[in-house]
Amino acid sequence: MAMKNNKEEARSFEASLEALEKIVQELERGDLPLEKSLELFEQGISLSRQCQERLSQAERRIEVLLRDNQGRPVVSAFENATGMGEEGGTESDENVF
Repeated sequence: MAMKNNKEEARSFEASLEALEKIVQELERGDLPLEKSLELFEQGISLSRQCQERLSQAERRIEVLLRDNQGRPVVSAFENATGMGEEGGTESDENVF
């Protein structure tokens, strides 16, 4: 059942992020009345805070999972999409993202 909770949290984060993106698009159009703009801005700030808190929680969970047997954080190089570390990459790896 833990997997179901993780999926629900991920969907909830994604849904919040999508709603935030829609708010930003509406505000960027610039054709809304002041009251509507303020309402959307408040909703956007709330969604932004929710997303940031979820990301912070995920980061803390990852940090806990990546500790060694003495509780110290384990730091390692991030591997790119080709599976090679920073030092082993080639020029073609630069355009992975």
